[in-house]
Amino acid sequence: MSGTTKIFQYKNLTSLAQRLRSDVKDLHCVLLYAYNRTGKTRLSMEFKDQGKRKGEGAPDTLYFNAYTEDLFVWHNDLEGDTDRHLTINARSSFFSGLRELALDEAIAGYLARYADFDFDIDYEKWVVTFRKGDNDRIKISRGEEKIFIWCIFMAICERVIDRHPSYGWVKHLYIDDPISSLDDNNAIALACDLAALLRKAATRLGANGDRDPLRTVFSSHHALFFNIMCNELGRTKEGQEKVSTKRYFLHRPDSEGAFTLRATGDTPFFHHVAILAELRKCSEAGTLYTYHFNALRSILEKTASFFGHEDLRVCLAGLEDEALYNRALNLLSHGRYAITEPVEMVDDNKALFRRILDDVLVRFQFAVPELDPEAAP
Repeated sequence: MSGTTKIFQYKNLTSLAQRLRSDVKDLHCVLLYAYNRTGKTRLSMEFKDQGKRKGEGAPDTLYFNAYTEDLFVWHNDLEGDTDRHLTINARSSFFSGLRELALDEAIAGYLARYADFDFDIDYEKWVVTFRKGDNDRIKISRGEEKIFIWCIFMAICERVIDRHPSYGWVKHLYIDDPISSLDDNNAIALACDLAALLRKAATRLGANGDRDPLRTVFSSHHALFFNIMCNELGRTKEGQEKVSTKRYFLHRPDSEGAFTLRATGDTPFFHHVAILAELRKCSEAGTLYTYHFNALRSILEKTASFFGHEDLRVCLAGLEDEALYNRALNLLSHGRYAITEPVEMVDDNKALFRRILDDVLVRFQFAVPELDPEAAP
């Protein structure tokens, strides 16, 4: 970020949320990058509460944050160990149209991209049960639970964009750190899906055909996720309307409660370079999983495209083990992998991955950053 960029200071969350509400009047999306413990979740709630105060108790913001996850409570059936399910807090306006909309198919469509379990929603008892193969009422992991809740939110957002009456009160979306517990590389798929959804929200039309965009505030401490969002929303794709955005670095210099906003056209790290940094870190630590080949292949495809070529083989041309590298990337980067249950590479594939990555880094001399938040601008 430029050192000459003006920094705006706010005494408390109230004035900061007012600034964001002012911004989204003229923009489609405001993106906030901030470290953990800055106050992002409390800011999202203040933004939501200001909408309720303005509407004399009527909400105008559909939000996703840590409180959203609290709307689901796990019942483990400690006595019988058979009736395991999630209980839904149906009193929340978050679920105001869930029964009428029959979102099961839409939720399942998203869930199939990220996980390999199924679910059933009982709208009479407001409980969710899960199954995998022949096993019913299984206990899913915390990561899988987060993914499921996120898929519900995405499905609801689709209906908001479609202007379903159950969610006619929604004027703003506020999304705070939706994938905080997931692996960095797996964040790519979710970020791309979210960016596509927000692009649809920004270009929504009203009942009479006039522009009626949904305004969004997105915040995250996750550098890679934030980068993908900025890149996907920031560029104008052929045949699509431009999405107007503003990016801020949100900071809290001390514990006195003051906040600063620094407007920037930069992102914390470029998307592909951030992935390379993560791959190098995993390679050095030995924590390599099968999906890392997918990530490396994606980087090489983007690099080839940058140089005007359609095939990633141009990135490997002339390397001593060119044929072996091509074969490995073709064979090892197309498997389906689960986000919440990654499969570790065998030792031979780890060694091969390191060789490919090291040779690529040497050839292109990427300036790979550190991903430690303390080193971030």
